[in-house]
Amino acid sequence: MKHTYQKASSIIPLLVDIVSKNGNLLLSIPLPGHGEPDEDEIAFLDELAEWQKINSEAIKGTRPWKIYGEGPSTQAGQIASYQLAKIKFDSTDIRFTTRGETLYAIALAWPSAGTVVIKSLAMNSPNYPDRIRKLELLGSQSELKWTRRTQGLEIRVPDVPPRKHAFAFRIVA
Repeated sequence: MKHTYQKASSIIPLLVDIVSKNGNLLLSIPLPGHGEPDEDEIAFLDELAEWQKINSEAIKGTRPWKIYGEGPSTQAGQIASYQLAKIKFDSTDIRFTTRGETLYAIALAWPSAGTVVIKSLAMNSPNYPDRIRKLELLGSQSELKWTRRTQGLEIRVPDVPPRKHAFAFRIVA
């Protein structure tokens, strides 16, 4: 059977983008007359649940930060509507959420060069003047190497991502 369902690879970055703007995402899972989801729907829900196991603390119960994000997709006119098939996020597309004193920076794609640069967290940034005491990649046991420079916070990521689709960094001042 040929379905035209959205893929988790499209919905997860959309969820992150919407939450960073203090929004909510309503998912609709269509069920046939017998009430049982099909294989594609189960696969989608499994993939979303696996991503949430690692990254839910950066999404559930969070608040927006001073700015919602940075990167090419934040430029005027880039996302006029959520036409997901046309949006290609890259590792420079970052979204932010907060919980208490913790800031989450979520990269919407894994960097092919092995480094994520978050410009909004540059040294002497008016957005984040605090000293960074701790930085972790959710779902990874690797200790991250990072440097805060005037161009941005440079994070060397592990060779293998902890999950697919979007990657949350926990930042503690």
